[in-house]
Amino acid sequence: MDFGKIIERIKAILATPKTEWPAVVAEPASVSGLYTGYIALVAALPAIAGFIKGTLIGTSVFGITVRSSVGGGITHLVLGYALSLVLVYVMALIVNALAPSFGGQKDMVQALKTVAYSWTAYWIAGIAVIVPWLGWLVVLAGGIYSIYLLYLGLPHTMKCPPEKAGGYTAVSVIIAIVLGWIVSLIVAGVVGTAAMTGAAMGGLHITGSNGDRVTVDSNSALGKLAAMGERMEQAGKQMDAAQKSGDSKAQSEAMGKMMGAMSGADGTVEALAPDQIKAFLPDSLGSLKRNSLSAQRNSAMGMQISQASASYAADNGQHITLEVSDTGGAKGFMSLAAAMAPEEEKQTDHGYEKTYSANGNLVHEEWDTQSKYGEYSMVVGKRFTVKANGNVDSIDQLKQAVASIDLAKLESLKDAGVKSN
Repeated sequence: MDFGKIIERIKAILATPKTEWPAVVAEPASVSGLYTGYIALVAALPAIAGFIKGTLIGTSVFGITVRSSVGGGITHLVLGYALSLVLVYVMALIVNALAPSFGGQKDMVQALKTVAYSWTAYWIAGIAVIVPWLGWLVVLAGGIYSIYLLYLGLPHTMKCPPEKAGGYTAVSVIIAIVLGWIVSLIVAGVVGTAAMTGAAMGGLHITGSNGDRVTVDSNSALGKLAAMGERMEQAGKQMDAAQKSGDSKAQSEAMGKMMGAMSGADGTVEALAPDQIKAFLPDSLGSLKRNSLSAQRNSAMGMQISQASASYAADNGQHITLEVSDTGGAKGFMSLAAAMAPEEEKQTDHGYEKTYSANGNLVHEEWDTQSKYGEYSMVVGKRFTVKANGNVDSIDQLKQAVASIDLAKLESLKDAGVKSN
């Protein structure tokens, strides 16, 4: 394993992908060589970072740091890492099988190169989970950039016409999201994965003994995303023009349009301003008085996300954190996730956790009767998330905290900031 060569490849694929992809295609390679010489190392980085964060550093809430056991952390690391390696190969099989449907040429080694090198941005960004508070933004940016790398790479590695790269990318990405979700559920030990898999993957049909033919039901989640590929193709052309112009502002706007098309929005989406989203948080929650308030809006690769958070506490030690988030440019993915999410419930000796739909909104709640700690969250308007968590007498107090938000007004803003292409 040549570490110097791996580092150079990482730098090149992230910094100069347009010139690096042709070099990637020309390199002689094999499936085993790609795994031992690149994938095995780079894919381990986020797994190791997650272990460090969860087991050694821990997560701090209200001054209390929670860490998983070393044994549990190692189990999570090994299982997650092993499944991620399997996921890379499965995605390569799918990318390879999809190639003829988008005018490309099947080549398993090139398909594995496509997945491995386009996922580099996400793997590298995954190290940022160690960073408190802002780490998830870096991971999000890495995921978005990986989509762009895939879009740039497919015409080279799989020989698809550039004008079909958008649709090819769109279908590949949604399959990757679903498979990644399944892997996360397996690692977490969630029961009912098989049922969820069938619902989420409904509409995808790979037929033939060697998987030559791939068809997608136009009414399924995959089919709808494939249709979005047409808009992404146009946005991709604008991105190319922006890149050639050297105008950083134009490049950011073009990326926003491309990501908007990818996530199902017919244009870019400007997330709510900090002051606007902060106004939804009340001054108090019954006897709990607000003692802190913050709001921010961040941009990553042309996509915006806003979040406002407030902490509430009472003299008896009870405390609640209430958050309102605007997923902005990722609202299309939120809509898709809400459509595919399974309804499920788990019971333990001292609590429960369940996910379900209520009045068209996806709801998740969990409660521990021993610690008197819980969480209640809701996706509103398939764009906004409202979450309350903390130590209180019952889950009802957390539900009341969420209800203190003007949810109807929040939902009425689901199309705010949407700019058509």
